[in-house]
Amino acid sequence: MRITCYKTMLDDDRKNILVKESSGNYPEIRELKSPRKVTEMLNWVFQASKQAEEHTYLIATDMKMKIIGVFEVAHGIVDASLLNPREIFVRLCLCGAATFIIAHNHPSGDPSPSKNDEDITQRILDCGKMMGIPMADHIIIGDHTYYSFKESGTI
Repeated sequence: MRITCYKTMLDDDRKNILVKESSGNYPEIRELKSPRKVTEMLNWVFQASKQAEEHTYLIATDMKMKIIGVFEVAHGIVDASLLNPREIFVRLCLCGAATFIIAHNHPSGDPSPSKNDEDITQRILDCGKMMGIPMADHIIIGDHTYYSFKESGTI
């Protein structure tokens, strides 16, 4: 699978544009049909479970869950990162995503969601419904394990 990572920058008119940061082929990653596969991909590409601070990733996909692009949307401290729906949906609209997955790591190794994780998930879920770009899942990556809001029935 080819995975392309993007960031957003401002053009000369101070408008958001997509800028490709990196792109690579990952033949060992064939599909992202489950939270386990998404976790494996993020660990393979970003070593998500080994990050010392929280990192939040946005995976933009088409309707068949084929990756359009991956973004790091937040990099926080050991137990938190600031995440706002605006930054997520700017990126999703710029790349023409049909759906998306949010994922972040817990440096503690425990993927149990915090109250803040639950609140922001609901907020992003509501925004996605309003925008017509549904959230497929929010995954929290721990040490050799993960938590999926979809598998838990929250989404």
